[in-house]
Amino acid sequence: VQLVESGGGLVQDGGSLRLSCFASGFPADDYVIGWFRQAPGKEREGVACFSFIDGSPHYADSAEGRFTISGDKDKKTAYLQLSSLHPEDTALYYCAAETMSRWFALSSVRSPFEFEYTYWGQGTQVTVSS
Repeated sequence: VQLVESGGGLVQDGGSLRLSCFASGFPADDYVIGWFRQAPGKEREGVACFSFIDGSPHYADSAEGRFTISGDKDKKTAYLQLSSLHPEDTALYYCAAETMSRWFALSSVRSPFEFEYTYWGQGTQVTVSS
């Protein structure tokens, strides 16, 4: 299983970016893809997640209304559209994958951003200047 993020970069306050996460080594239908971020000196936090099967997204409060998660099952790629970015959105953004069965079991009793996903990418840096 391999996850490779891309699309990060430097943008100005109010700008936009689209992050991509290419997933290989596993059937896309069987996994939930999540996006997380970690800013310097802060704990990692969840941003959004969804499954390729139904595409129903889940968003953290910090992402609601500004970020959009989507995916292309044929390309095995998940996307995170970042809009209205602010300096506080500066972080290393990771994508992660979890099996559907484990994800549903754990998310039934806690937030889908409050357990450790099994597979992780290396991250892509997003820097927002003021």
